[in-house]
Amino acid sequence: MIVGSSGRSRLLAAVAALLCGAFFGHGPVAQADPDVQPPGTALIPAGPAQAWIVADMDTGQVIAGQDMDVRHPPASTIKVLLSLVALDELNLDSTVVANQADTQAECSCVGIKPGRTYTARQLLDAVLLVSGNDAANTLADMLGGFDTAVAKMNAKAVALGAVDTHAATPSGLDGPGGTGWTTPRDLAIIFRAAVNNPVFAQVTATPSATFPTDNGDRVIVNEDELLQRYPGALGGKTGFTDAARKTFVAAAQRDGRRLVISMMYGLVVQGGPTYWDQAATLLDWGFAQDRSMAVGTL
Repeated sequence: MIVGSSGRSRLLAAVAALLCGAFFGHGPVAQADPDVQPPGTALIPAGPAQAWIVADMDTGQVIAGQDMDVRHPPASTIKVLLSLVALDELNLDSTVVANQADTQAECSCVGIKPGRTYTARQLLDAVLLVSGNDAANTLADMLGGFDTAVAKMNAKAVALGAVDTHAATPSGLDGPGGTGWTTPRDLAIIFRAAVNNPVFAQVTATPSATFPTDNGDRVIVNEDELLQRYPGALGGKTGFTDAARKTFVAAAQRDGRRLVISMMYGLVVQGGPTYWDQAATLLDWGFAQDRSMAVGTL
């Protein structure tokens, strides 16, 4: 049974993979883990996500995982990393004037209008609640532009210990260099740090917000259905691209305990469990385990 690797060994593995790609002209190759859960615990039912993790938010203990160190494209879950960089650098009341290039993104979009002025807070709402790719581009402008924002996102990932993460774009869409990648473990690390930021925690838990348009403010509704479906949900971030399939990262609390889950490469089958079903199952299973139970650390 593999019980998780140290931060140092993960860093060395990540460097080796990048060097391999540089010399042989291809991207990193995923290395599969076996399923990992504590001996004697109830079997975790299968669901759409092919790779996932359940971990304790406060201790960092990994309670269980499946292919939790396998790389997949992050899709819009990478916007959590963008938001963390923005929260590090920007005043929420600071403003930017959107440009035409910001709107040239595959949607989902919130409806950014070139020439309109937006605050950093409005853009964070749009990025985290409705996954606005256009808003992610505009927020990246505030961080120095597309390339600079992506570089800052990747530096932030390393600083957090998410050393097996590479953002290709601010939004999670495919970029000139490909799809980018992360792992369930790294997504959990990133979201754990994000929820410990009070502003991020407030935004991700917000059921709805308003966003400016030509016809006045309109309501934008949080796409994280777990907020309504699961008692104790603290927030989450959805994602989807053709390459990534469904991705999701979220946190919840119960009886003074906080758990984080991340789910990647979701293949939803008609009539089978939904992504929300699987998320709830993973959280319920995690909360049912003794607090001392662990198979590794984030």
